[in-house]
Amino acid sequence: MALKQRHKPSLAKLTTLGLGGTAEVELTVRKPEDLEELAKVLMNGQLRPFMLGRGSNLLCPDGHHDLALVRVASPAAPDRVEEKNGRLIFRAGAGMSLPGVLGWAQKAGLSGLENLAGIPGSVGGAIAMNAGSYGTEIKDVTTRVRLWTPAQGLFWKGASECHWGYRHFDPDITLGKFMIWEVEMALEETSSDAVKKAMKATYDKKRETQPVTARSAGCIFKNPEGHSAGLLLDKAGFRGKDLGGVGFSELHANFLVNHGNGTSAQAVELIRQAQEAVRDQFDVNLETEVIFL
Repeated sequence: MALKQRHKPSLAKLTTLGLGGTAEVELTVRKPEDLEELAKVLMNGQLRPFMLGRGSNLLCPDGHHDLALVRVASPAAPDRVEEKNGRLIFRAGAGMSLPGVLGWAQKAGLSGLENLAGIPGSVGGAIAMNAGSYGTEIKDVTTRVRLWTPAQGLFWKGASECHWGYRHFDPDITLGKFMIWEVEMALEETSSDAVKKAMKATYDKKRETQPVTARSAGCIFKNPEGHSAGLLLDKAGFRGKDLGGVGFSELHANFLVNHGNGTSAQAVELIRQAQEAVRDQFDVNLETEVIFL
């Protein structure tokens, strides 16, 4: 079999939060030729497919699950496409780490991604969640997305043809299940030093206010319109609040941290308590940003 397979993979080891049980199998696609075989595996209906990046925005359940985790192998580096009107158009595989692409852009003197410094995860995951920070969203620099479905194979969709929102990406409501294979982006050409300085300023700011090195899944809740989720949680008394081995960060109340011996059940219960408290005290419903697998 051309597909790389790993049986009974640990969900905890595949996610930044470090919680969860096991899946049935992990399938890694390394080249386009593997996709035909992947389609046959997914269409037999025996396992539930889930497209997994680097697990930076996932809360996985305890126990064993009938899941086929599908991953795209990471290429060595982005591919340059063309220079046009002071911008470089390049392509990055969905399996590449977002920090890796930012590092490549910095060395190449390409500007546009600086505000995303400090965001972990893969390029594909960043597109799927329309990752954003400090006023920048990944949609702002995306020109095209290459998608795959078992029925249609590989095809390109222009960014303007897709539906983007706050932590939301939908290439077409008629597609159903899809996998992000590759992303085309355009960045402004400038100096490497200028990009490095801007990225460092962003990361330093985040390090002061967010637990960037902790075992977390990033922000747990989306910011409700007109509100800061972190501020609401802080006022509701959830900054630093623990339940078993998990807790909301002392540094930023909207970050749930695994202290090393937490369980998914504890995390889910603490999230429920936070939602209930904010709803009761401020009449605001907190919608989760983290994905519950």
